[in-house]
Amino acid sequence: MELTATYIISQIFAILMYALLASTYYLKNRKAVLTINILAMVAQAISFICLKAYTGLAMDIVAIIRNIIFMADEKKNGKSEKATKKDIIILAVIYSITILLSVFTYNGILSLFSVLGTFLYTYSVWQKNTNTYKLLGIPTSMSWITYNIYIKSIFGGILESIVLLCSGVGYLLAKIKSNKETKVQTNTQK
Repeated sequence: MELTATYIISQIFAILMYALLASTYYLKNRKAVLTINILAMVAQAISFICLKAYTGLAMDIVAIIRNIIFMADEKKNGKSEKATKKDIIILAVIYSITILLSVFTYNGILSLFSVLGTFLYTYSVWQKNTNTYKLLGIPTSMSWITYNIYIKSIFGGILESIVLLCSGVGYLLAKIKSNKETKVQTNTQK
């Protein structure tokens, strides 16, 4: 790895991406999570272009398309807590696009960690529960840490580790809050 201007630019955009992404684990509004995530994916796409990490770039394209589809669908049809047949078809189409792009950009077995991270993250935002989103952030981050190490993105690996911590803390805080609410409900029913 040579410290060139292109590499430095890639790391600046990696820092921006991770600052945006980490903030999503503390948001309660799904639309805000998806919007901030789109901005984060644009920053990461620029970083991946600089690093010539084309599988990761393809997964960013999938992520941007995915988030736009999810936001448009919710705007048109409203928010529902239950997955419909249409939701399942949308998920299947996004997964198919992910697989197709990964075939064209495959660059060794380790490049598939970006695909795994995309699969996990897609499911986490598709299922509409922010607690599950936070929980799935843990294996998603582990996949992206591996990919960042593979493409030699120093800040990508370091900052994804911080996102891993943020998703874990966000999940634990939500779990603690949920447990407290359950105790209050149980005590009021007695």
